[in-house]
Amino acid sequence: MKILVTGGTGFLGRHLVWRAAAEGVEVVFTGRNAKAAADVMRHAPAPVSFQALIHGEEGAESTLAGAARAVDVIVHCAALSSPWGLHDDFYRANVISTAEVIAAGKACGVQRLVHISTPSIYFGFSDRLGIRENAELPSPANDYVRTKLAAEVLVTQASLPEVAILRPRALFGPWDQTLIPRILRVIDKGPMPIMRGGHIKLYLTYIDNAVDAIWLAICKPLPRPVNVYNVSNGEPRELLDLLRTMAREFALPLRTRAIPWRLVELAARSMEAAASIGSGREPLITRYSAGVLAFSQTLDISALRQELGWNPTISIDEGIRRHAQWWREERE
Repeated sequence: MKILVTGGTGFLGRHLVWRAAAEGVEVVFTGRNAKAAADVMRHAPAPVSFQALIHGEEGAESTLAGAARAVDVIVHCAALSSPWGLHDDFYRANVISTAEVIAAGKACGVQRLVHISTPSIYFGFSDRLGIRENAELPSPANDYVRTKLAAEVLVTQASLPEVAILRPRALFGPWDQTLIPRILRVIDKGPMPIMRGGHIKLYLTYIDNAVDAIWLAICKPLPRPVNVYNVSNGEPRELLDLLRTMAREFALPLRTRAIPWRLVELAARSMEAAASIGSGREPLITRYSAGVLAFSQTLDISALRQELGWNPTISIDEGIRRHAQWWREERE
């Protein structure tokens, strides 16, 4: 088997490249950062190939088609994930990149596309529990969500032979530069703002569990031409409990401060407005990034369990412990 992984220099992409190489699969991965690509190849358990690529630039589609020759499966991990940014940047990274992947897949006769989406499309500033893949969707919370949803539409309408769309929730683990590092910076600087009592329920996904799900989507027979799966650890945890676990494993003091959600929302709106008419830089707080820590969101993952036989093997606590151990080793 030969697979192509877009965004293979990113957090999820690199872990998938390493897993596929360990399975003895021929792997080609793309990315825009040659230094990061060298790091991916250095840690790979077997030789893998790299193709430099910047989605949306002239010649990107033909370059991708060249990389997709004789490929059985494309896994589209490349994306811009951020609570703030320019619409054009999100559109290029999330929508145009997906159109390029679809075109390359069709040109090269690729049998299967595994598209990595996001459960952020479910988020609507309200508590939502046990969300299924066919749940009614609220208005997109920001341009990231809007463009990821548009990318899903492209994939579902592409008429490719086989499609699996995976929506992994809040990935963390070694090489994570986003989720836990951001939380740790807040914990380290001062009191952690806690909204609505901190008793909201959240789902996280340890990186190895997400890669297991993608691997099954690559290898297993799919029941339909287009298949959509939620991915998470399946362990609903209260925010305060998670923060205490993180603080303990990373040896940081946890201080908290209760703040009403409405006050935080008002502050976030003001900061967003100031950023929009000013430098354009991401504000300290966005309404979306505050909202994901103020409202419960859990996913129904029964479809992935029943149809592909997936089960998470690394618990949240064990995942945080492994992440902390890697973090300490990197700092030595």
